[in-house]
Amino acid sequence: MRWVLPDHIQDVLPGEADKIERLRRRLLDAFRAHGYQLVLPPLLEYLDSLTTGAGQDLKLRTFKLIDQLSGRTMGVRADMTPQVARIDAHLLNRRGVSRLCYCGSVLHTLPSTLTATREPLQLGAELYGHAGIDADIEIVRLLAEVMRLADVPASRIDLGHVGLFRVLAARAGLVPEREENLFDLLQAKDLPGLRELVADVAEPVRSALLALPGLYGGAEILDEARARLPADGEIRAALDDLSQLAGALGDLPISFDLADLRGYHYHTGVVFAAYGGSSPAALALGGRYDRIGDAFGRGRPATGFSLDLRELAMRLPNPVLPGAILAPQVAADDALAAIINQLRAQGEVVMTALPGHDGSWNEAGCDRQLIRRDGRWTVEALQGD
Repeated sequence: MRWVLPDHIQDVLPGEADKIERLRRRLLDAFRAHGYQLVLPPLLEYLDSLTTGAGQDLKLRTFKLIDQLSGRTMGVRADMTPQVARIDAHLLNRRGVSRLCYCGSVLHTLPSTLTATREPLQLGAELYGHAGIDADIEIVRLLAEVMRLADVPASRIDLGHVGLFRVLAARAGLVPEREENLFDLLQAKDLPGLRELVADVAEPVRSALLALPGLYGGAEILDEARARLPADGEIRAALDDLSQLAGALGDLPISFDLADLRGYHYHTGVVFAAYGGSSPAALALGGRYDRIGDAFGRGRPATGFSLDLRELAMRLPNPVLPGAILAPQVAADDALAAIINQLRAQGEVVMTALPGHDGSWNEAGCDRQLIRRDGRWTVEALQGD
């Protein structure tokens, strides 16, 4: 059947497409108002540019093909963040802070969940060139503002810090394969599996790793973490960062989850996940990734977030919008042409009738019509269909 699409690939029909496009414009305008400049990276690049420094999980999500011109392996982007890092590092080459935003389709080899699309419409914002916690505060606040503008206010923003995991994993002396298993078990909060994996890890690291899944909740868990985790300078610095965020973002619905490590392969510091609406899964993910630009010859401090605009739009009710106005063919009627132009300039949709149309004008989206009465063109309710 030629009309059947691949699994987890969907068409977007007019009503939903209109909702997504309106939301896209609103959010990109919000980014612009905060000083974030729009960039449009290409859909595909050489594979090493797309995935270098971004971790094994991104490599597995990337579709690969051979470029017929160069013979090199190319990839269809699965995440726009490495592309924007390349633009900042290699093309813009600014000395100071750079704020960039983007919106475009990405493609995944497998869906992230059973109900997810393999073609998300990724929208995000990135801040380069500032290593301080103030940049992380700005990005988290911008994310909260974006979700508010989308009419899906954040019900919870979970904060974590991958530095905690990296320090403990290094002190545990785990080989890469066991470190990956440890990451998976922490993400799943699988305590029995975690106990088995770290059974031979020396104290106090073993107890610290077992404590991480239970360290979630309000700002009070940061004090608990200081008591239960080793007295290490890097651990103390990570908890200090989270404490500063707790103080600066107290008006937002923030919480902490020290075992939430999504994207830890290229994140280097604070990470966060935002929830809202009726979705049990996070609607937006972000964090600090200071070393991703190294692959492009210029590693810069960076923090940002991204979300799937299609997923966000699904949480919104379908807007009740006015229908189009049906107009006769203009022909040589200058007065009709003028009023059609005036209505369109006012934001109305005016659809010109075509000869031989045998369908329903209601089905085409019209609920009003231009009628000539007493020598004047007026807009009235559409009669019939």
